[in-house]
Amino acid sequence: MEILQAPFMQRALIAAVLIGVTAPAIGIYLVQRRQALMGDGIGHVALTGVGLGFLLSWSPVWTATLVSVGGAVTMELIRAYGRTRGDIALAMLFYGGMSGGVLLINLAPNGSNANLLSFLFGSLSTVSSQDVISISVLAAFVVLVTVGLRRQLFAVSQDEEFARVTGLPVRTLNLLVAVTAAVTVTVAMRVVGLLLVSALMVVPVAAAQQVTRSFAVTFVLAVVIGTTVSVGGTVTSYYQDVPPGATIVLLAIGLFVVLTVLATPLARRRARALTARETPEGPAEGPRESPVGGTAEGNRSEPATERSVKAVPGARRAGDDIAV
Repeated sequence: MEILQAPFMQRALIAAVLIGVTAPAIGIYLVQRRQALMGDGIGHVALTGVGLGFLLSWSPVWTATLVSVGGAVTMELIRAYGRTRGDIALAMLFYGGMSGGVLLINLAPNGSNANLLSFLFGSLSTVSSQDVISISVLAAFVVLVTVGLRRQLFAVSQDEEFARVTGLPVRTLNLLVAVTAAVTVTVAMRVVGLLLVSALMVVPVAAAQQVTRSFAVTFVLAVVIGTTVSVGGTVTSYYQDVPPGATIVLLAIGLFVVLTVLATPLARRRARALTARETPEGPAEGPRESPVGGTAEGNRSEPATERSVKAVPGARRAGDDIAV
């Protein structure tokens, strides 16, 4: 295939696959914690790291990683300890990060508006071999955290107070989620762009929730959707000469609409099947709406009835089990 013979497309496709896996993998925890826009805020802060990389002639991926991790930790501390003025502090952090990035890129000897736009909205031709190595290392970290600690992260995302009672290190896990989200932003910024990466964290998860009923299935389907739209958007961008980030996000939103339309008849079918099991002689009442997808709450109530209950590692008491 012609598209696979171009070296820059080979690098872009590798980056797209890694982005498709990592963004929904951490995004599902942000959605459960009702922090869907956290990735957008980290993207604003990461731009300062990109500008710093240009100014110092270092790799923008690694400088953006360092700055965005610092910004994410600050956000988490403000969320944990902030009171009425916390929202103002977050706003200053976001706008300061964006302004600092624009200023530093313009001060850099090799900085330009073209460089700025490529990081804001993504660009296929700017993904270098060094970027692929950096993205691969960072993506491995994200997968290791989101899959290896899924039970602990799920417990903290569902109910912090209950997780704290069971003995889990809630503060450390919250900081780990923030750091992993920051790393994911820098993984995705080359292809999707800093202003659009938050959409790839949230939309595939929201789409998967429309047709799934358990956390594990939602996790897997969200990763499949993320990978599909990332690769599909990258290929479409190559053939139609359109921005890859915008194309990927619009494909994800289109898939969300399709799954939302399919969710209603699927929910009715499940409700009829559930009613038939409860009353073998046939339903005595009209079909009830099944709590399928759509919201995080819908997924929270299901695992206890669908899946076995497994103990969360680190829990102090045997009775403090959490379904994952």
